[in-house]
Amino acid sequence: MSGKDRSPRHRPWSVYRANTFDLSAEMMGLALSGNSQDPDEPVLEFSVACSELVTPSLDRKPTSFVAVSCTTPPQAFWTKHAQTEIIEGTSNPIFLSSVAFFQDSLITQQTQVKLSVYDVKDRTQGTMYMLGSAMFSVKELLQDQHHRLHLTLRSAESNRVGNITVIAWQIEEKREQRAPVARLQRGDTVNGRMVLPVDESLTESMGIKSKSLSLCKDPLLKAVFGGVMSRMYRLPTTDGNHLRVLEQMAESVLSLHIPRQFVKLLLEEDAVRVCELEELGELSPCWENLRRQIITQYQTIILTYQETISDLHEYKGPSFKSSTLKAERKLEFIPTNLHIQRIRVQGESGYDRTYDVVTIGAPAAHYQGFKGCGLRKLLHRLEEARKHSAGSGSKGMAYQPQDVVKSKELIGQINTLKTQVCYYAERLSRAAKERSANALERTLAILSEKTRQLVSACDSKLLSSAILALASARPETTLQSTPSPSSSSLSPSSCSPSRSPSRQPTSPSRHPISPSRASTSPFRHAAPPEGSEASKNKRFSLQADLHEDDWDKVWLNVNKSLECVIQRVDSLLQRDKLQSDSSSEDVFLLASEETGNTKKVVDVGTEVEKKSPGEWSDALYPLLTSLTDCASLLSDKAKKAMVFVLMQDSAPTIATSLPLQYRRDVVFCQTLTALICGFIIKLRNSLCDSGFLRQLHTIGLLVQYEGLLSTYGEELAMLEDMSVGVMDLRNVTFKVTQASSGFAPDMLPVITGNRSGFNVRVPMSGAMFDTLPRDIQNGMLLRVQPVLFNVGINEQQTLAEKFGDTSLQDVINKENVTRLSLYYDQFKEVLSEDCLPRSRSTTNLPELLKQLKQNVNANKSKNVEILWQAAEVCRRLNGVRFTSCKSAKDRTAMSVTLEQCQILQQEHALAPQVFYQALDCMRSEGCRRENTMKNVGCRKYAFNALQLKAFPKQYRPPEGTYGKVET
Repeated sequence: MSGKDRSPRHRPWSVYRANTFDLSAEMMGLALSGNSQDPDEPVLEFSVACSELVTPSLDRKPTSFVAVSCTTPPQAFWTKHAQTEIIEGTSNPIFLSSVAFFQDSLITQQTQVKLSVYDVKDRTQGTMYMLGSAMFSVKELLQDQHHRLHLTLRSAESNRVGNITVIAWQIEEKREQRAPVARLQRGDTVNGRMVLPVDESLTESMGIKSKSLSLCKDPLLKAVFGGVMSRMYRLPTTDGNHLRVLEQMAESVLSLHIPRQFVKLLLEEDAVRVCELEELGELSPCWENLRRQIITQYQTIILTYQETISDLHEYKGPSFKSSTLKAERKLEFIPTNLHIQRIRVQGESGYDRTYDVVTIGAPAAHYQGFKGCGLRKLLHRLEEARKHSAGSGSKGMAYQPQDVVKSKELIGQINTLKTQVCYYAERLSRAAKERSANALERTLAILSEKTRQLVSACDSKLLSSAILALASARPETTLQSTPSPSSSSLSPSSCSPSRSPSRQPTSPSRHPISPSRASTSPFRHAAPPEGSEASKNKRFSLQADLHEDDWDKVWLNVNKSLECVIQRVDSLLQRDKLQSDSSSEDVFLLASEETGNTKKVVDVGTEVEKKSPGEWSDALYPLLTSLTDCASLLSDKAKKAMVFVLMQDSAPTIATSLPLQYRRDVVFCQTLTALICGFIIKLRNSLCDSGFLRQLHTIGLLVQYEGLLSTYGEELAMLEDMSVGVMDLRNVTFKVTQASSGFAPDMLPVITGNRSGFNVRVPMSGAMFDTLPRDIQNGMLLRVQPVLFNVGINEQQTLAEKFGDTSLQDVINKENVTRLSLYYDQFKEVLSEDCLPRSRSTTNLPELLKQLKQNVNANKSKNVEILWQAAEVCRRLNGVRFTSCKSAKDRTAMSVTLEQCQILQQEHALAPQVFYQALDCMRSEGCRRENTMKNVGCRKYAFNALQLKAFPKQYRPPEGTYGKVET
């Protein structure tokens, strides 16, 4: 029998939980119905062990495994259901992987189970033969007093070849807790107590507090994850008990859902950029040509984004991208082989713990290729090119990087404040129409604050100099005919003749011309493109002074317009107070005094008030219109100036910077998708952990990426891409919202923002949302603190260490151990250790961080202790774990299975003598073996024997599980 013949049919398993119990005849049927409240509960689970196995060749002991098949009448054929791991060189193997049947397996008491024991002669070649088999029915196992069967194994010739024992596992709960509630009627009793039917609407709130949340049933997790595969193991502990370990792997619909949203946001952002450039107005021929070149470059990128969106919406494949498609152009924004890897650990003392790791192929631009370098080096080259272009005297002003960042911030800030000013002006008008004095006062206070913020944002030397630079870039005819903003119909003076800008005093709290503006000189003018320099410099200096005065007037008119509105509202409120007091005995005296005071204040729009003294909105409308028009003019001028700054900055390197930005977008999208998966599952699992929630909204979520990439060849460039993508996650925030409904589409996250910062809204059902702290419910933005540690482990890393360069890996690890230490320092400043999960480890966190720093600074080959210690620090700091290699299929499988066994040993007292047996069991029969099938159609890891000699021994798979396959 070949290795291919013996591979079990690829089929996803549900999660399962061990569970049988003492049965009476009336409860026999219930035993096979499962627990409807827990889809992770199997209807039947058993383990197997063999004894006295004999082989035809007496000089060798068998290397055996058990294949499990079943058939349920009237079905006339056997169906392969599961198989155990292979145990070498013993006649008495005890298998760690157990066999489970779930509700969807549709077994009955009449189901027949066949256990076939195979002897593997050569694991590498997959040659084996069947030693013998035995059969039993489910009914026999359930009816046995101890739920244990001792069966004789017989060969095809009916010769006895050994024994096999089947042990059904019992549940931890007491029998009365599993009474068939669904069958109880009103007035029924259990143990003398009356039991009432349970309202099913209560099950959701009860589920929130459960120790483990099902990937198959929980509304939020079910909406995000799917295609769940499961394996189960029974592992001995140092105290003589057993651990029940459930291993799960699931893919996520977010693999497509997030890229579709993300690329759309990029498209909108770049389309807005083109519109902003188009709206700059007329420019001199030299600047116009430059603008056309930049717009052409943007239009090319926009076309690519449009094609990508179309491709993503047309894609109808599975909800994960296999490793064979990582270089597919149409799918380059989708992360490679993204899965959630979970183990659920249950002990006989009743505890129930869950550990999750997100696995993802290294976020990198595989389609674009790696030509010797990745993002990190390419960005450095771009910065050098910008410095060179600035030093070579290219057209325009050479702005500092901080000026460019400030310009982008100002554009967003000004857009927001302009919108808010217009909105609250409309609210003020509505309050006036409703004659609501309280609403008028409240809204005026907000409008005043937003207007002052807008004026303050526009009060900057950078903006003033940019205004002058843009003015200098206009054609001469345009410069000479530019009207002064003070003569515009948008000025408050147009609706208030008695208040000319030259006469109107301003409030002491508002400065007509700030010191920064008054002292600004036209030293940042764009260089004139042609002509006699001496004469033009003089002319441009005069024109710059003219435009500086115009900008000051625009800036000042917003203040004046606001003052008009404030004084008009004050007069309206005083008149209203007069009218409300007119019923008192001294009404005439009071009225005359108030009227005298009012005349001193009210000097704008008196005619309107006389015509319709009761119509507040008529009195305010022209002033509010003037304010919004002036604010719009100020915003428009400021925004154009900042766009011109960005145009000057990008012009020399636009042909390089836009393709590089596209590459960065591709990498970031893959990283972001994985982050959102990790955030959702961590938040859902920790809804009842007040310490974690307090940590989350106080200092942010720690996310730790583990890389297994070598620093040689293409993987060096992948590591450069990945390091930039992970650090870009610092621009991501999360906001938890209440879902509009419980339907799956309404439970999916929504992304907003742009490259300056993205926000992810995570919807939760009402019951879940209500458990969150008030700060999170009120919309607090939750930050992310990303770190990355990388250690290459394959044969290419051996070459890098001997003949190449490992400096990039060293720099990344040193940078990130510093970031991790700073996060812990921040934690200690504002939070207590009570927020952190309990650990059985004897090494405290400060000592663990110290050891990590020592390992990072040690010059040691393939120092995988860095990865182990970083992962442990992350878990103990309530962080989210991510593991990556080139395709998240082979080296990643070795890493996550090793981490699972390390967790079992460190935190759950796994017996040390079975550590490597458990590790081999997970690698040979666990979920990650099925991951290879999902990706390349073969249940083998893509290693060869020569490669594995270069691997640290903890990362080597068992014989027979690897071979030459496509990666």
